[in-house]
Amino acid sequence: MSIVVPEFPSDQDSSGRQLGDAEIEALVTAIRSGTLTSTKGHFVKDFQTDFATMVGAAHGYACTSGTAAIHAAIAAIDPDPGDEIITTAITDMGAITPIIYQTAVPVFADVDPVTGNLTADAIEATISERTKAIVVTHLFGYPADMPAICALARERGIAVIEDCAQAYGSTINGQHVGTFGDIGCFSLQQGKHITTGEGGVVVTNDDALARRIRLFIDKAWGYGDPKPDHYFVALNGRMTELQGAVAAAQLDKLDDSVKTRQRLAQRLSDALAGIEAIITPPCHGSMTHGYWRYPLIVRPEIGGPVRVAEALKGFGINSAPRYIQKPAFECAVIRDQQTFGNSGFPFNLARPEALDYSQERFPGTYQFLSDVLVLPWNERYGIEHIDYLAEQITAVCSVATPSMDAAE
Repeated sequence: MSIVVPEFPSDQDSSGRQLGDAEIEALVTAIRSGTLTSTKGHFVKDFQTDFATMVGAAHGYACTSGTAAIHAAIAAIDPDPGDEIITTAITDMGAITPIIYQTAVPVFADVDPVTGNLTADAIEATISERTKAIVVTHLFGYPADMPAICALARERGIAVIEDCAQAYGSTINGQHVGTFGDIGCFSLQQGKHITTGEGGVVVTNDDALARRIRLFIDKAWGYGDPKPDHYFVALNGRMTELQGAVAAAQLDKLDDSVKTRQRLAQRLSDALAGIEAIITPPCHGSMTHGYWRYPLIVRPEIGGPVRVAEALKGFGINSAPRYIQKPAFECAVIRDQQTFGNSGFPFNLARPEALDYSQERFPGTYQFLSDVLVLPWNERYGIEHIDYLAEQITAVCSVATPSMDAAE
């Protein structure tokens, strides 16, 4: 009996994206207006306001990418050269390079080996007298423990920036991530819950930080000030009205998108609950998971994620073992300090301890990368996709093939 493989929607094209008439109509309106700059139009301004309201923030500012959002947040914190910003090594490099561009040193804390998220204990072990801020990534949409992290940060007088690029719809006790720390950053890149191709949003409840963010996105020019000037070094990170038009239409679809992802994820988790050698995404009563992707922890006794990924591929199921191939500090830009010419700046200002990337300091990081298998996910999946995934994952995991690590 042959297996019928369903065609899986992809968020890299129309099969897995909710882009349609609403976005087209908004684009037509923007183009016919003849005003494509957000300094004069209304689409970006309206989107910013509506987005901030949605997550429960006082201020929201759109920009060109998720990286630009992180950059604006770091610039708003305004580190001195050599200041340290604690972050995770399991993230996109776009969440790390802004730290370097703003003359600070990224210092990596270990993560929980099951969720891949930073923990308050790991952060506390990494804090020094130079620590200026903490960047917390909500990996795959599962919220980090923000109450504990924020309590630690407040006690030490350290700013908290939340990287919510993957965490639309993720909440803790009903509060949306991005509003626990001082600043929250979101991405509108092609594969995120909502997309404008590229794009980002920065939110905050702090009026002073809001002004710094708004200025940084617009070359630090004080539009509306009595005597405006370029107040500090800053870039042009403005979103266009074309992106703003699409973003506004996408925002209207976000709630349904998140609910669909969550409902389908729960169905898959329920179906896989009896397999002892895998761990499905945690889902505690106080936290809601946004499910940008669906990660599984695969234990070595059944071969680990590489073997399972290879077996699933034979059933037409794509997946990504490890998520990223190596921790960020093993990449050349950080490992070899490939920054500004041959200066090594700002790493040349760092404490030796801040540059200690010894593997024994990051057991959770290496364990997580060794164990995680990431399944693509989007709101265009249907029951047939979920049930097929459950059937084939169950079949593959029932065949024990110990990994080399387990055998040793």
